[in-house]
Amino acid sequence: MDKQQAQNLIKETFENPFDKERFSNFIKNLLNRVEETSFTYQGQYIPDAYKPYISSLERLYKYTDGEHQIDILVVKLQKETSLERARTMQRNFIAWYLNGSRGGKLKDAALVAFVSPCETDWRFSLVKMDYRFEEGKNGKVKVKEEFTPARRWSFLVGANEASHTAQSRLVNILADDTHNPTLAQLEGAFNIETVTKEFFLKYRDLFIRTKEALDKVVARDAKVKTDFEAKGVDTVNFAKKLLGQIVFLYFLQKKGWFGVERDDNWGTGSKHFLRDLFNGKHGSYNNFFNDIMEPLFYEALRIDRSHDDHYYSRFNCKIPFLNGGLFDPIGNYDWVHTDIKLPNDLFSNKRKTKEGDGILDVFDRYNFTVREDEPLEKEVAIDPELLGKAYEKFNAIRPDNFDEYIKTLKSSNTGEENKFNKKFGVYYTPREIVHYMCKQSLINYLYAQAEQAGLSATIKKKDIEDLIEVGELITEHEATAIIKQEKIKNGIQKSTEYTALLADSIRENAEIIDKWLEDITVCDPAVGSGAFPVGMMMEIVRARNVLSVFLNNKERNDYEFKRRCIEHSLYGVDIDPGAVEIAKLRLWLSLVVDEEDIKNIKPLPNLDYKIVCGNSLLGVEKNLFNNQLFAELEQLKPLHRNETNPTKKQEYKKQIDDLICQITNGHTEFDFEVYFSEVFHEKACPERSRGGGFDVVIGNPPYIQLQKDGGALANLYKNKSYETFERTGDIYTLFYEKGIELLKDGGHLCLITSNKWMRAGYGESLRKFFLKYNPKIL
Repeated sequence: MDKQQAQNLIKETFENPFDKERFSNFIKNLLNRVEETSFTYQGQYIPDAYKPYISSLERLYKYTDGEHQIDILVVKLQKETSLERARTMQRNFIAWYLNGSRGGKLKDAALVAFVSPCETDWRFSLVKMDYRFEEGKNGKVKVKEEFTPARRWSFLVGANEASHTAQSRLVNILADDTHNPTLAQLEGAFNIETVTKEFFLKYRDLFIRTKEALDKVVARDAKVKTDFEAKGVDTVNFAKKLLGQIVFLYFLQKKGWFGVERDDNWGTGSKHFLRDLFNGKHGSYNNFFNDIMEPLFYEALRIDRSHDDHYYSRFNCKIPFLNGGLFDPIGNYDWVHTDIKLPNDLFSNKRKTKEGDGILDVFDRYNFTVREDEPLEKEVAIDPELLGKAYEKFNAIRPDNFDEYIKTLKSSNTGEENKFNKKFGVYYTPREIVHYMCKQSLINYLYAQAEQAGLSATIKKKDIEDLIEVGELITEHEATAIIKQEKIKNGIQKSTEYTALLADSIRENAEIIDKWLEDITVCDPAVGSGAFPVGMMMEIVRARNVLSVFLNNKERNDYEFKRRCIEHSLYGVDIDPGAVEIAKLRLWLSLVVDEEDIKNIKPLPNLDYKIVCGNSLLGVEKNLFNNQLFAELEQLKPLHRNETNPTKKQEYKKQIDDLICQITNGHTEFDFEVYFSEVFHEKACPERSRGGGFDVVIGNPPYIQLQKDGGALANLYKNKSYETFERTGDIYTLFYEKGIELLKDGGHLCLITSNKWMRAGYGESLRKFFLKYNPKIL
């Protein structure tokens, strides 16, 4: 078939509810040659641990590329929520199938349609096994006996999804009728990086156009110009925040939370709400931003209307109150009495293509998923990590260098664009590295807790490593083993092939380990876009979910784990206010994805005193012994965090800031022991005059030579009592010292480092400093 026919087939298959006949036709054309060998697993053929989630598995076809065996499957799910939430379970179920389920042969991969009961939304996934082989005693090669992970890549498809991404990735394979695709080619079609790069380039163009449109508004409207100047609002950061707000709503509208009818439950609203607003379905307008978007941001989403079931009369529908601060006007500009009339065609138009190139036009073409990708689970869609990548690219673009940035882009010299970020020492950390560091930090933290509790002889470090590294891969296996043992105990069956894979020490001490995970405190002193706090939260939640198998408590869920983590465990600081906003945004999104209360959506927590804008390397003289002031401070912060009334929230904030001012004698610099005082008091150690500290300090500090710009940074830090300070050194050495200072006794520092300090002259003081602590290099 030609490319147009291929695009039409993808659109027909992927923009509609699941239809087996359509899907079969698509598969036959995609693979060209398949073997029809159909069978179905259901009922007793589904392992007990999967039965609450899986209704049936049907194999439609077998396919081989000459080297690999690939099955084509349809998996029907038991619950609507399982499609979005139980991703690990789905992947593990297919891994069970591919890994010789019920005595069958090993298979390399599967193309799977995961279908929810209503069949409106579904996933088209490639699941691939990571087998490791070894030579047996008889000389034959066999699968190595260890935990075998499966990796999954998925397209989000169905009646509520666009197929632009699937078309761009699959059309060439589908249009090729002469060559049968290899597994490597199929894997390449599910590559998310290409999609992310394409989207980012369009996002960058939208940012530039939005900023330039704002410039024109300010130039022609004296009232807007006066208000912006008085409030310190600039068009660069306004454009950044506006796009961030819209992206946030694109993630959220996938939940069906917007446009809900007055008497209906959350989740029943439009999945295309922003487009509905532009099309006038919720009211007419003259200017889309001034008449629709500003009221949506600063009234509908920002003001609590729970007394009226969140009904918003302007749009004649329910809109959830989100709290949190994302929808506070930047600089508190006067949105009510100013008219910021951005052109409507900035949001949607048909100028260049029939699809348009406005903000909504571009965003509508992509699939958005609130869940961040994991090492074993990737969706071919835009996820919140994009916000981190956008931050890394846009962070260095300021009002004073915007024109230079545009000039650099027009030069077509891609290397020149990166110099803006290098100036501020900002580097994006790939998520694989983030996950590795978070896992290692968690393993070492848990083992240290076991040692302090006198349980290290019982809870071995290898046991903890298995829990953190592979626990989620075998959760269903462990659950099945427990069910089988219970049946044997009750005389229902005589024996079972299922035996526990995790150590007895994990099962027997599950409650204790869970408490350690619940109480951990973690800080990133250069938090950037929030990759490490989000990564730590994901690892903590995964570990606690594994432990749930051994704890008889059905109330345990991802939402409560995440909320506890965000409100108690995670802290971050960054000198850049834009970074702080994005870090908060990613934490909010991670919480929103697991909110399932269709009757009452919980407001987001205020994170003003958890993720803070400040200079981590400075501090103030303060009275740490004024227990009364600290007691008041630590009592007020939780009240502020959970307050939903804007007026009361501001009152709490003023009281907190006044107390901080008293403690610091009027100094305005950020100080860890003041802003995060509860950490140093909760985990205080009598032997340390300074008090407690964090269990883990983790991150990727900036890399900037102190002598740059005439030694401005060197002059700033030279009298701050850093043992590692060298005028010719780099700022990252100060972060290492600060990180160790922030730890409680027995805490763990996990920071990315260069190796220059190991041999450079300026590294001598750092080498001497590290000798005191004997650090381990991962």
